[in-house]
Amino acid sequence: MNKNKKSPTKAAAPAKVSNPKAQTTPKTARQSRTRPAAPASPVVRLQLAVAGARSVAVAGSFNSWQPEPATQTGDGAWVKELAVKPGRYEYLFVVDGQWCPDPNAREQVPNPFGGQNSVLVIGQ
Repeated sequence: MNKNKKSPTKAAAPAKVSNPKAQTTPKTARQSRTRPAAPASPVVRLQLAVAGARSVAVAGSFNSWQPEPATQTGDGAWVKELAVKPGRYEYLFVVDGQWCPDPNAREQVPNPFGGQNSVLVIGQ
């Protein structure tokens, strides 16, 4: 045996932890446990001018066709603001109980009741 020759050193064995749950990762290396906030849905403003209307609501595929009341403005128009996810939707105004398409809509499609639904396209 050559005493001048250095023997290779053994690497230190990793420390054993009796409780594996006690092992922690430094805070900077941890992954975030919270999800980033979902982007807010765009707000769409639907407006209808109807002389003498007592009530106006908006219903469509974006709200399961459940009429949501619009607000009357000082100039006789009715306005409804909706937060709607991007997509293609059909809708109608409900004026004093009568369902009617939006005369300002860029597109209308036939509905199963023999009338027309207005089309709203968001972010496409």
